[in-house]
Amino acid sequence: MAVEPAVPGRVATGMRTEWRAVRRPYGPHQQSAAGRRAAAAALAAAGSADRTVPRDPDGRPRFPPGFAGSISHTDRLAVAVVIPGAAAVGVDIESAAIGPRMARFVLSRRERYTLLPPVWERTPRELFSAKEAAFKALNGNGELDDFLFWKIELSRSGDALIASCRGATVPVWVRSAEGISCAVAIRW
Repeated sequence: MAVEPAVPGRVATGMRTEWRAVRRPYGPHQQSAAGRRAAAAALAAAGSADRTVPRDPDGRPRFPPGFAGSISHTDRLAVAVVIPGAAAVGVDIESAAIGPRMARFVLSRRERYTLLPPVWERTPRELFSAKEAAFKALNGNGELDDFLFWKIELSRSGDALIASCRGATVPVWVRSAEGISCAVAIRW
């Protein structure tokens, strides 16, 4: 089951999202291959003549110039998002439940008390996914190096989240449906 990112159209004109199923036996190789197939399809939909997405030495996908993109996968599903002209994009999908112990580790006390119910409707899985997507967008060119994604600070801004790290900020949109959460962060 795919869930469309909640990014408003006026924010991400030209954004293309493609989903692909992971093939059996659902291992890392099949997950990576599904992500590359989704990326090729998103690049094609965005108008790129180059549809290959090689890996940088650090493992990050390298999208063609002018086409910022990101890939994420679970054990059964992969997604790629491409936005022509953006500086960087981050996407993350999560299907795993995030229990209280993990939530305390990944989310700051302030985040738990201001972004989770009853104050706001976000779930720990959605916030985990938001931090992953923000990390990818903020680290689009490797500038965060050893920074750990859970150190990103989230705050509320209308229906979106604002992720902050080392003086940089990026908006993040999250949507969930039927056991999967999808987050997209865009840096212009």
